[in-house]
Amino acid sequence: MGATMPIYKIRPIRDLKDILEQSAKLFGSKNAFLVKSGIDGNYEGITYLKFKEDVEALGTALISLGLRDKFIAVIGENRYEWCVSYLAVVNGTGIVVPLDKELPASEIENLLTRSNASAVIFSGKFSELMKSLPGKLPTLKYYINMDASEDETPGSDVSETVFLSFRSLVEKGKSFLAAGDRSFIDAPVDAEKMSILLFTSGTTDKAKGVMLSHKNICFNMQSVCSVLYIDSTDSVLSILPLHHTYECTCGFLAMIYNGCTISFNEGLKHIAKNLQETKPSIIILVPLILENMYKKIWNQASKKPGLKIKLKAAIFISNFLLNAFKVDIRKKLFKQIHDNIGGNVRLIISGAAAINPEVSKGLRAFGFKVRQGYGLTECSPIVTVNHDEVFKDDSIGKPLPGVEVKIENLDENGIGEITVKGDNVMLGYFGDPEGTQNVLKDGWFYTGDLGTADNEGFFYITGRKKNVIVTKNGKNIYPEELEVCLNKSPYIFESLVWGKDEEDSDETIVCSKIVPDFEAIKTRLGTDNFTESDVRKIISEEIKAVNRNLPLFKRIRDFSIKEEEFAKTTTRKIKRYMENK
Repeated sequence: MGATMPIYKIRPIRDLKDILEQSAKLFGSKNAFLVKSGIDGNYEGITYLKFKEDVEALGTALISLGLRDKFIAVIGENRYEWCVSYLAVVNGTGIVVPLDKELPASEIENLLTRSNASAVIFSGKFSELMKSLPGKLPTLKYYINMDASEDETPGSDVSETVFLSFRSLVEKGKSFLAAGDRSFIDAPVDAEKMSILLFTSGTTDKAKGVMLSHKNICFNMQSVCSVLYIDSTDSVLSILPLHHTYECTCGFLAMIYNGCTISFNEGLKHIAKNLQETKPSIIILVPLILENMYKKIWNQASKKPGLKIKLKAAIFISNFLLNAFKVDIRKKLFKQIHDNIGGNVRLIISGAAAINPEVSKGLRAFGFKVRQGYGLTECSPIVTVNHDEVFKDDSIGKPLPGVEVKIENLDENGIGEITVKGDNVMLGYFGDPEGTQNVLKDGWFYTGDLGTADNEGFFYITGRKKNVIVTKNGKNIYPEELEVCLNKSPYIFESLVWGKDEEDSDETIVCSKIVPDFEAIKTRLGTDNFTESDVRKIISEEIKAVNRNLPLFKRIRDFSIKEEEFAKTTTRKIKRYMENK
């Protein structure tokens, strides 16, 4: 199925270095970032020109250390220094290796080894870990601390390694630039060569090293901006982890390209506070956060007598006025809901997993534009998205302009593997030619995701190829489909579905592990003193309600209760392989 046409005109760019140079000229004195001061908690602006100067200074300093064409890892929370580091590496120094800050120490060490990193730029919280590594990793020579005020002197046993201050390195770079050093500024960028090495979060197996180029990222970013309108009046609160290509491409690089202002979330528990402080116009989220926000609105409405009825009446009235007379009063009518997330949000982008269509419809009824997309690290990452002009709440959208998507090996229900072709598709897996050959065939990337397409060109995800439950009599059950049904219940926070073959029969039993929404259960029962039996009874009723709308072979026959959230990746996908079934 062919790609779609752009809606908006985009300015051409050659590579990520060109983006920064163009944006510094176009938006020079405008704030590229709003950064919270550690002293008084106030926000300070960093202009596009200052950002470019810092990138060039750090890049010059890194080259002076002999790091040209070397692998340089970056690890830390979302912050200004992370963004400076990323572009200072890819725009003329070497290959950037963004690492997940939530990984255990052993896995960080493993990925530093696998990537042959010569340097690592890290935030202060990783100081102790980094000091334990010299001697273990022979290729890793430079340890650059984003929070150190000055360079450190290593002990005699690690004389071959150097611990440096990020700030001092930037200052040294500025002095080199002032003296006429143009090694970084004039460094050529090969847009088609690997410049980014990203390790996938691996919800099912070992992390793969995805090799991406400037061309991959720039093509993807421009394609997204050609169907979703973003301009220099916009601002974004960066919430999802920057090491993940979804946030890096859409929440960082696309924003720099468009002249937006970026601020950083201080952690999931601070989202509400940071939204109030920075008042962004765009937020990029995963469905779990959005669904929890939506549930919270209705849960709070249920606690006050009559409020839920008033809220439903207000939705009916606003929808009637919008549909019948094109009069939009949603932002005025639901002002308190808008004010709770800063008051300025005009666009919510959802990705990394499927959103419950009722949530996107419900948020739109309150006056929020929610657009769902689909992507993978291997595709830089966006493949399909619901456009500004055309969208369907239950769909992952249409292919980006310049991207081809088709469904291969269709079954009797029209479900098959989603394959992708375009300049956003990766170069391959690092050090894994066999793995690369398994997924890249004749220019097409085989995603491992299963889906369908309708006659209007919209695509739909049904599940992950590896997760499909194949019953003993050959029928396919997609656990993600059942999880969406279960998660619609106000009493279910999240769920996990799998199949179990019965040894003494020809049956496959569909099982589920449920994390209840204990707050909602408490409200329903009107007491804090409820038992496990009370919880099981409510959840059993909800499962029976879901089963009534399912064919017999798909019905959930067994379930267990889990009190804590499932283990997740940093983009909030459940780590299925870690959950003991």
